[in-house]
Amino acid sequence: MKKLHLAGLGLLSAAFFMQTGCKPKNANNAVTADAAAKAYVAPGKYDEFYNFVSGGFSGQMSVYGLPSGRLLRVIPVFSVDPEKGWGYSEETKPMLNTSHGFVPWDDLHHTELSQTNGEIDGRWVFGNANNTPRVARIDLGTFRTNEIIELPNSAGNHSSPFITENTEYVVAGTRFSVPPDNVNGDIPISSYKQNFKGYISFISVGKEDGKMDIAFQLQLPGVNFDLSHAGKGKSHGWFFFSCYNTEQANTLLEVNASQRDKDFILAVNWKKAEEYLKAGKGKKVATKYAHNVYDEKTHTAKSEIKTEVLVLDAKELKDICYFIPCPKSPHGCDVDPTGEYIVGSGKLAALIPVFSFDKLQKAIANKQFEGDYEGIPVVKYDAALHGEVQKPGLGPLHTEFDGKGNAYTTFFVSSEVVKWNIKDLKVVDRAPTFYSVGHLCIPGGDSKKPNAKYVIAYNKITKDRYLPTGPELAQSAQLYDISGDKMQLILDFPTIGEPHYAQAVAADVIKNRSVKFFKIEENAHPYVAKGEANSKVVREGNKVHVYMTSVRSHFSPDNIEGVRVGDEVYFHVTNLEQDWDVPHGFAVKGASNAELLIMPGETQTLKWVPEKSGMYPIYCTDFCSALHQEMQGYVRVSPAGSNVPLTFSTGKTQPKESAQKK
Repeated sequence: MKKLHLAGLGLLSAAFFMQTGCKPKNANNAVTADAAAKAYVAPGKYDEFYNFVSGGFSGQMSVYGLPSGRLLRVIPVFSVDPEKGWGYSEETKPMLNTSHGFVPWDDLHHTELSQTNGEIDGRWVFGNANNTPRVARIDLGTFRTNEIIELPNSAGNHSSPFITENTEYVVAGTRFSVPPDNVNGDIPISSYKQNFKGYISFISVGKEDGKMDIAFQLQLPGVNFDLSHAGKGKSHGWFFFSCYNTEQANTLLEVNASQRDKDFILAVNWKKAEEYLKAGKGKKVATKYAHNVYDEKTHTAKSEIKTEVLVLDAKELKDICYFIPCPKSPHGCDVDPTGEYIVGSGKLAALIPVFSFDKLQKAIANKQFEGDYEGIPVVKYDAALHGEVQKPGLGPLHTEFDGKGNAYTTFFVSSEVVKWNIKDLKVVDRAPTFYSVGHLCIPGGDSKKPNAKYVIAYNKITKDRYLPTGPELAQSAQLYDISGDKMQLILDFPTIGEPHYAQAVAADVIKNRSVKFFKIEENAHPYVAKGEANSKVVREGNKVHVYMTSVRSHFSPDNIEGVRVGDEVYFHVTNLEQDWDVPHGFAVKGASNAELLIMPGETQTLKWVPEKSGMYPIYCTDFCSALHQEMQGYVRVSPAGSNVPLTFSTGKTQPKESAQKK
């Protein structure tokens, strides 16, 4: 045990050394003269690929063009976003509701593009909330989050949102094992081994509309599930999860969860799980979780609290799950395009184990087990092993594939991407990264059909790569050309913080799906004004509803009087434009909540409670036309109890008596 402990500390020390300024060898000569030409996209030309990058602690997802590295869009998912009014408008607030209430900021680690027959289909991209466990679905017609579902019995939703090859399921494994929701969690932390459980959620996805639902959960031993990938081809029907902390430690995990030579990869036969569900083996368990859906017809989100989930106990149903020993503290868990090879990446391992699906099936059939772990059979290591990549680098994390028989693995400690052959397990190339690379991405690199043109490294440390910006520097991505035998670095570009996983797909798969505007005649918002003639202001007690329209370059109404201090004023603003890329903004002086950004044909609502009387300008925050400065108006607020009548108008000069100073 002492030797293992020291080895772990040695690697951690090396990682620290790398992070504090050590450069990879030949760092200054890593870019060749033709790199700029390979990454150049001429003005007015489109990029070849969309690149969807998780925002880590920002809670957002960013979209870049490749090979240019140009930022195209930031998609708010699990965090409020003032640029788009996400989580501020009355229509979007429900999207951030949870069983714990409104959660305005979370941690988005991984992205996953939908697939059909194992190939990216361009319909949706999924993202995970790590802190308050949730999975989101983003529609790639609007590039907007359309659905978020909370995960019960879970904590630290890291091992997600990975999908099956026809997007039958999105799966999510809990990072922190915890007591189940339906039992008293007020227990000693030291009772971890007795009372803590790990859960894996299988979320079904509607084939046509993408609607999500928790189909079932698997209850498993209390370990930490880290990452996962679905089988494909011959291994379709299976899912694979890396897991660590098989020691079941609850404190100082960098030491106490690094004692064993091997932890596990969990193999799940989800087709067999479906059979058990049909046979009535699932148990309905009481819980509480939110399911939030955004309706593009009403432009409004609704949040529903659900109260039960269907659970299968893997300990009772022994032919669903199997553990495969994997050295050491495995992080990445990746499946090659054929579905035959499963790659484990132990953070503290000095090799890369590659497992064979065929050998795993044979081992299960022949009961080649070395015992069990809390009732789950443990397959003998050598019985499932295809082979080991020897001395590939230090700190292996993640692997993607080029579809040509090669794998690309990142090494955090030695700061490099290493290319190796899957069958003979020989290293064929390595390239330095700048610095401390985590995830990587090949377009379609976890699908049946990768595009072996680029690999992108997402680095945790930048140090001297960009102009300094105070104590925190930009995170970075680095683009390598892999079309030849050797990897060639062709571009650095900064990213929004903090990139983890990313996926990329050819632009043609998505760009023609793009929604250009919402048809005003299809707008079913309850407070829509489909033309200026429908604009009005209505008082309901202390609530004032403003049915407002915006069009270049005025609001209707743009003069409102009779609002009182303490009123709840709802500005329901409908953008009447029916043209691409003509949003309108809305702001009122003193609003403590936010502003709005309204897409063409859409209705959005700003709630405002004025706290003192006076004159309050309103205006459009978006540069919508040459006369955007003219797009403004006024709201008069009178004291509470005032008898000033409620009036509204557009293009009308008020009579002299109402225009006199009060």
